[in-house]
Amino acid sequence: MKTFPLQSLTLAQAQQKQFALVDTLCRHFPGADFLAGGDLGLVPGLNQPRVTQRVEKVLADAFHAQAAALVQGAGTGAIRAGLAALLKPGQRLLVHDAPVYPTTKVLVEQMGIVLIRADFNDLLAIRQAITAHRPDAALVQHTRQQPQDHYVLDAVLEAIAQCGVPTLTDDNYAVMKVDRIGCECGATLSTFSSFKLFGPEGVGVVVGKAEAIARIRNTLYSGGSQIQGTQALEVIRGLVFAPVMHAVQAGVSERLLTLLNSGTISGVRKAAIANAQSKVLIVEFDRPIAAGVLEESHKRGALPYPVGAESKYEIPPLFYRLSGTFREASPGLADYAIRINPNRSGEETVLRILRESVDQCLM
Repeated sequence: MKTFPLQSLTLAQAQQKQFALVDTLCRHFPGADFLAGGDLGLVPGLNQPRVTQRVEKVLADAFHAQAAALVQGAGTGAIRAGLAALLKPGQRLLVHDAPVYPTTKVLVEQMGIVLIRADFNDLLAIRQAITAHRPDAALVQHTRQQPQDHYVLDAVLEAIAQCGVPTLTDDNYAVMKVDRIGCECGATLSTFSSFKLFGPEGVGVVVGKAEAIARIRNTLYSGGSQIQGTQALEVIRGLVFAPVMHAVQAGVSERLLTLLNSGTISGVRKAAIANAQSKVLIVEFDRPIAAGVLEESHKRGALPYPVGAESKYEIPPLFYRLSGTFREASPGLADYAIRINPNRSGEETVLRILRESVDQCLM
């Protein structure tokens, strides 16, 4: 299986991204302000907690955008808010000609959105689809939806923008792992979950053009729709640690890739790194033992399922079935392959669990 993973930050690049975020934080939270617990409720004139507004300004500056909004509902909530800011129910949305991520598919159905499909790996196909169907907006998933995807985000966004169509990027699993996210490449809005970046449960982030963010802000009138100041501070605390931790994780995956493809473990046919959706190792066996390997690995300390897919709770390595979009794209692979996310573990732990699990299945 040939894959085209996104280029991860090096450890040195990740450190610089961390330092830049902290520098931005210092500009917005002087003195002991950041040591406070954060405020609650609807401040007159702001209609949101004051600390939440300050954190949103940090996020906007950190991602070189005009504005940002924290919303309820994690990544799904962020995409929902972004789609609602760009589209009215029943309008047309340009998407990649691939299986749509399940939670996004639910949002599309809820809004009665009409999907226009084009192969994002082919810039000419994008322009032709826009000319023929005139979509009202476009949704681009930053990470891969199927193994053969190799499109470059900047180029896809530029092709769509040249046709005058606003864009929303689903940047989940890419934020703080790559050099730039969608809004830094020209997208109208970027969306992602703070939970996947060591932040609190249930908080989504939308970053991008001020006019679109203002439309989102207008829907957050009630107190119950607000992200409180305490939650907003948790978002930043987690985000600060994300780039370096993910760069370390990427290094572990790359070393594992070399070891597995050199024949370190008998029964492993080959391995590949893929963004499916988080950046993981796809390990393919020479016989259909995937289900058995998963069962055995969980007895040896591997996590049996994700919590938030790289949340603050996921410390042991994850041994899991292939993602739904990858299974749909390559149905026969499910019996022969698994995905492994090292999380906070080193390659020695992953190799030990994998070797013992495979050996047990081959007995």
